[in-house]
Amino acid sequence: MKRLLILGAGTSGTMMANHLVSKLPKNDWKITIVDQYKTHYYQPGFLFLPFDIYTTKQVKKNGKKFIPKKVEYIQKKIELIQPEANKVELEGGEILNYDILIVATGTKIAPAETEGMDGPMWHKNIFDFYTYEGAKALRNKLREWKGGKLVVHITEMPIKCPVAPLEFAFLADSYFKNKGMRDKVDITYVTPLGGAFTKPKATETLHYLLEEKNIKEVTDFSIERVDYENNKIIDYADTEVEYDLLVTVPTNMGDELIEKSGMGDDLNFIPTNKATLQTNDYENIFAIGDATNLPASKAGSVAHFEAEILTENILRYINGEPLKEEFDGHANCFIETGNGKALLIDFNYTHEPVEGSFPFPHVGPLSLLKESRTNHMGKMAFRWIYWNMLIKGIHIPFVSATMSEKGKHFETIEK
Repeated sequence: MKRLLILGAGTSGTMMANHLVSKLPKNDWKITIVDQYKTHYYQPGFLFLPFDIYTTKQVKKNGKKFIPKKVEYIQKKIELIQPEANKVELEGGEILNYDILIVATGTKIAPAETEGMDGPMWHKNIFDFYTYEGAKALRNKLREWKGGKLVVHITEMPIKCPVAPLEFAFLADSYFKNKGMRDKVDITYVTPLGGAFTKPKATETLHYLLEEKNIKEVTDFSIERVDYENNKIIDYADTEVEYDLLVTVPTNMGDELIEKSGMGDDLNFIPTNKATLQTNDYENIFAIGDATNLPASKAGSVAHFEAEILTENILRYINGEPLKEEFDGHANCFIETGNGKALLIDFNYTHEPVEGSFPFPHVGPLSLLKESRTNHMGKMAFRWIYWNMLIKGIHIPFVSATMSEKGKHFETIEK
């Protein structure tokens, strides 16, 4: 019997197990998924945890309950991929052979990459919110914080969910207003980009919102170090930004397993065909989600769209058929703007976020690139969709894996 092996039981890996279990020839293929962690986190919920919008119980569940019963589940640390030998080594020396490998090992924060970031003030007045531990520690800090200079900072791109730092700044504005202490908090948004977001069209809208909410913006800030003794971040041009509370998005990197296995780029992301999701160097190895080096957003919606296309390409590969070059970088992201409102953006490799309606042309009910309470309700509903549909591999009705052009006015991105 042949083996399809999935590394990682996060969003992407769990989705692929659910997609493939009913589609692979049952008598010919065995599916195995490996992950060292017992808990599955709803990572979009980490944004809401610091503001007491979500509880800890709402963002985590036992991961095994989402793995199909017909899929072999191994809870062990993965030590090494041996791509030339079609083998994976687990802790304790256990060896798994595979015929097809899907790498879904995600991305992790790496605060140690920046001098001073994870020093003695880490999780005291320097916080992340991209981990469960960081978001929970920040929640506890915000509950008792009396105000001062709040700096929301991005170290470098790419990062998981590129809009999340902006959302944090917007939600912080709303949070402190509701606590009656907004006048005691100075919020500054610091980014290495030339503007608020990676896409120029969306940047215009988001810059306006930052101004409207009296959030200062520092752009083109390439951090060199954190001076935790004097509460400053300093960039390579010696620009300094002072803080009392620093909420940072550290460097995001692929799993160290990828580096040890000699399969990644400088940030441990796997070189992957951006249209087929087959890795560039190994025809029987595929990568998905945050583990790839694709020029698409590292976000749950992207992994969802990738999974639908990768499932078909796995079946085509097994049958000796040409792979579909179909994935277009489609991303569909809500952006919380505070005060019970949100934006929605829809874009891909070649098209900017545009105004219009989603998912139905001219009808909606969600509006693109405009604040609305309906969009906020959509963002809140996504947690239910995630736990009950998305990671179970259930198609979300009316939402296509590739970007629909119906009812939208597009501006093509120049290559």
